[in-house]
Amino acid sequence: MNEQELMEAAAAAIVAADEEKAVELARQALELGLDPVKVINLGYSEGMKQVGDLFERGQVFLPEVIIASEAMVAAVDILEEGLPEAEREKTAGIAVLGTIEGDVHDIGKGIVATLLRVYGFEVHDLGRDVPIDVFVAKVKETGAHIVGSSALMTTTMVGQRALEQKLKDAGLRDKVKTMVGGAVVTQHWADKIGADGYAEDAQEAVQKAIEIAETMRG
Repeated sequence: MNEQELMEAAAAAIVAADEEKAVELARQALELGLDPVKVINLGYSEGMKQVGDLFERGQVFLPEVIIASEAMVAAVDILEEGLPEAEREKTAGIAVLGTIEGDVHDIGKGIVATLLRVYGFEVHDLGRDVPIDVFVAKVKETGAHIVGSSALMTTTMVGQRALEQKLKDAGLRDKVKTMVGGAVVTQHWADKIGADGYAEDAQEAVQKAIEIAETMRG
């Protein structure tokens, strides 16, 4: 199996929610000396994107999505063993992530959380349907550098504006950078509410988080 075939098989394993196959392919990737981060980005993450699309179209349901996510996490755990020790120990930054209260869609946010961990972030994933006060409390508890919120509906995206205000009220806004994303969210909305960053997809979110964290450390 060459690199491209392995990437395609990894994506297919996630779509099939086949944890055993996903783990087996992760081990094969390490044996072949492939770049673990590349395998995650172009293989497993691609599979999760496909699962997300199928879910949005009503072709798979939440239990299948959860099983697929668990398969990806298991594979990523294997691939992380292939990262250099220094990379595994290094913390790029602390991130708090969650889907805004009232919104139960969190596939994209889950992919972002997984990728951030791969890139060395300490990630606190609050899950979906998260009250604003929970975001604020977790930022205060962890000393997070970044707080990312996702909204998939116009009725919940207003919670991202409320989060900005709550962080200000708690005296935390100048200590943490905010990122927003989700199907209905745009750069215009991010600018309007005063968020520090907006990302259209998981890969862009990770890149912006890295840039933000480097700025805060520098």
